[in-house]
Amino acid sequence: QVRFVESGGGLVQPGGSLRLSCVASGFSLDYKAIGWFRQAPGEEREAVSCISSDGSTTYLESVKGRFATSRDNGKNTVYLQMNSLKFGDTAVYYCATSRSCALTQRNFVSWGQGTQVTVSL
Repeated sequence: QVRFVESGGGLVQPGGSLRLSCVASGFSLDYKAIGWFRQAPGEEREAVSCISSDGSTTYLESVKGRFATSRDNGKNTVYLQMNSLKFGDTAVYYCATSRSCALTQRNFVSWGQGTQVTVSL
């Protein structure tokens, strides 16, 4: 079965950090773009970051300079390092894959179950 498993979420205070992991099972991450997405209660899911097969990255404007995504193809894992977290970062975070980071969200597949990130005092 082709799927991702996200982990690393939790409760953190504003200004804190978390590192999310996204492990692929059933397929190789080689040559694939991996996107991180998030969905807050009552909001639409939005793209947070994406890392291409060549390692190039894109970010949502509001997380630039605070979040960083990386990949370890040998471990079939993609990471999202989140620093200087804000209340507005509270959401369920998901990863998914596509052929290219240039494609829209509906072209991403193999969604994981998500991991909850809560930024609170």
